[in-house]
Amino acid sequence: MKLLIACDMEGISGVVNWNQVDPSHAEYQRFRHIMTADVNAAIRGAAQAGVDDIQIADGHWNSGNVLIEELDPRARLSTGTPSPFSMVQGVQHGVDAVFFVGYHARIGTPNAILDHTWSSARVANAWINGRIFGETGLNAAVCGAFNAPVLLVTGDQSVGAEARDWLPGVATVAVKQAVGRTASLCLPLEESQRLISEAAAAAVERWRDGKGPQPLRVSTPVTIGIEFNTTLMADQANLLPGATRVDGRKIEFTAPDMPTAYLNFRAAINLVSA
Repeated sequence: MKLLIACDMEGISGVVNWNQVDPSHAEYQRFRHIMTADVNAAIRGAAQAGVDDIQIADGHWNSGNVLIEELDPRARLSTGTPSPFSMVQGVQHGVDAVFFVGYHARIGTPNAILDHTWSSARVANAWINGRIFGETGLNAAVCGAFNAPVLLVTGDQSVGAEARDWLPGVATVAVKQAVGRTASLCLPLEESQRLISEAAAAAVERWRDGKGPQPLRVSTPVTIGIEFNTTLMADQANLLPGATRVDGRKIEFTAPDMPTAYLNFRAAINLVSA
């Protein structure tokens, strides 16, 4: 079995504020170790269930967060930016299933640690075919286009609820109970990582038994809507070929499939000066 573990940082055990996930702050280095440990917990569980081909997609910031010197040697690491499929880099080469480790809820979610959608400095909201989405739905839809189901999502309780809404049957692990955007009741690291490992093993076993979630497939062509934080940002993003202006802060574009929509979504945001 070939497994992709796509990891972000805001949903990692113990993370509650931006300093802990910002490479310019001293706290970040401490949480790189914890991020790597959460990823290792998922690797252990998957390997226990018999997975023999594991790739990690480092999806936070500049994709250089996981410490390769501490990474379980049973996995390979996709790191650095830009890469074609960013947060789920490697899915395009064919994988059987995907885990999302350290994920966070979409922008505007109450009681969700560091809620945002791709860029809190730029994006106010985003939609796939009229349905509001966060990074869980977006990345799962890309995985689904390559026939890969998402079996496990870890983070706080709010991203777990979001994941279950998008992905019926997905396993979730709440490593913290958010009580606001920057406050949470966090499990001890040993406990959270034990839960991740156990859930990873169980998710693989359910998938092997034919009881896991199905790949997320969205109807095509795919229409993406992006509402930016300012009209100037929408001015800039509207330079994307094929984009149309919906209102002062929102643009839309249509792509023939989800992978193309994902690339265009990233391009539109990259046109914007924060």
